Amino acid sequence: MSVGTAEELFVDELKDIYSAEKQAVKAYPRLTKAVQSEELKQAMQEHLEQTKGQIERLDRIFEILEKRSSGKTCEGMKGLIEEAQTQLEEIEKGPVLDCAIIGALQRVEHYEIAAYGTVATLAEAMGQEEVKELLGETLEEEKETDERLTQVAQQVNSEALSEGGEEEEGSEDEDENESGGNGSRRGAGSRSTAKKSSSSRSGSSRSGSSRAKKSSR
Repeated sequence: MSVGTAEELFVDELKDIYSAEKQAVKAYPRLTKAVQSEELKQAMQEHLEQTKGQIERLDRIFEILEKRSSGKTCEGMKGLIEEAQTQLEEIEKGPVLDCAIIGALQRVEHYEIAAYGTVATLAEAMGQEEVKELLGETLEEEKETDERLTQVAQQVNSEALSEGGEEEEGSEDEDENESGGNGSRRGAGSRSTAKKSSSSRSGSSRSGSSRAKKSSR
């Protein structure tokens, strides 16, 4: 679509958001399945349902404007989702992955907050009050979701850091055990060498005494 006016830009931006929300709905189930934190999983499931409602609002907006919603792919959302899916492949399931997923989800939320903020402002300037109200509702939902993810992150981040600390402590214990084992082996080797040296001196002493006795005779 060629964009030459503010009205055309407005519709183009709405189509971009529509594509973004559709992609998010498809991606959320897989991301949710990979999550370990029950609190995070619940937040994601609730936002998935909320996103479906946001798509319905967009459908209503396109009806008001008498425009089609299809015809554009949001490359920005596509990239954000691909990054999140890469993390699923690279990080084992657990608190660290949960931490990474929260980061990915908040990047999505910030992207959507910027997008909805832009079109809501344009709608107001164009005098599209009903459209502005609908977009404003979604904008507030996105902000609330971002805040909720921040709250969930406080617990998840602590768990991720604790898990990392336990792994480091376990590694240090292994190193100490290895060091202690090497020390024991070195100690045993030293005692063995000392015994050999002592035996050698004792043998030399007995041999010297024997020669002295023979000489006196």
